[in-house]
Amino acid sequence: MTMTTPPGWYPDPGAPGTERWWDGAAWTAHTRAQAAPAFGPPGPVAVVVAPPAARRGRTALIGAVAVVVVAAAVGGAVLLGGGDDAPHPTSASGSATAPVTVKSPSSKPSSSPVGAANTLVDQLNGITLPIPSGWEKTDDPVTGLVTMATKDTYNCPGDSGFCPYGRVTTSTATMTDLTTPEAVAKSDITDAANDAYDHDVVGSRPYNGITAHHEVKSGAVVVDGRTGYLVRWQVTTGAGPGGYVESLAFPSTVGSQAMVIARFAFDAGADGPALALMDTITRGIAPIGGAGGQNGGAGTSLAPPSL
Repeated sequence: MTMTTPPGWYPDPGAPGTERWWDGAAWTAHTRAQAAPAFGPPGPVAVVVAPPAARRGRTALIGAVAVVVVAAAVGGAVLLGGGDDAPHPTSASGSATAPVTVKSPSSKPSSSPVGAANTLVDQLNGITLPIPSGWEKTDDPVTGLVTMATKDTYNCPGDSGFCPYGRVTTSTATMTDLTTPEAVAKSDITDAANDAYDHDVVGSRPYNGITAHHEVKSGAVVVDGRTGYLVRWQVTTGAGPGGYVESLAFPSTVGSQAMVIARFAFDAGADGPALALMDTITRGIAPIGGAGGQNGGAGTSLAPPSL
């Protein structure tokens, strides 16, 4: 019988020598070089064989695939398993299908309320974020980012589609040459603004692009006891009320301890979320399975941010 695959690093069939993070429900955008096998006596081995990637349009397509898992033990015993009735989501990059296994690698389960309606869980970066009232977790199969957005949407004022009034994502920073939260946040804010209000990943312009921007806030901030940095812009768009975009960077305490980036995008105007909600969400960031709020409390400013 097919079992749910736990979160973890699995070989990416679309990129030999690379592993991709599976969050327990979908592939993410996080990749790393495949770890070298440890030397020692042979033991049980799980092999996941995935077919070529499914094509992807504006939204990711779900394809039916066949997955074969082979578990080989000392003595040559072989067990074959698989399931055609299990879900097979595509990856964020379109390079691999979901790792469906019968005998899956061991993985320590999270103690966080992963299924809780009021908690957004980023397994890879080891954090949770509070989901405000009127918001919900939203699957983003195109980018693979951990995402939440307002439940209410409206017809985009530019290209066709539905736009949320607010959106928050988390991811691992990819700027390996930048080592401080300030440098990461300042580097990321332009991309954050463009992705939220200028054009989406398939080139659509739901707000007819950004026509102007100015910084409204920046400065050091404590996130779950770790010193981070935020940069917030107000952007004017070709259509619609424009909005506010923030890049918040802070160091992770898990894995490679790379920088974590939280991006906020709130519509301006009467229908957009209150700007103070950005700070409320920041104060609520906590480690998976922990209470957070150490060293002065999450979201506590270390210095007066510039206005």
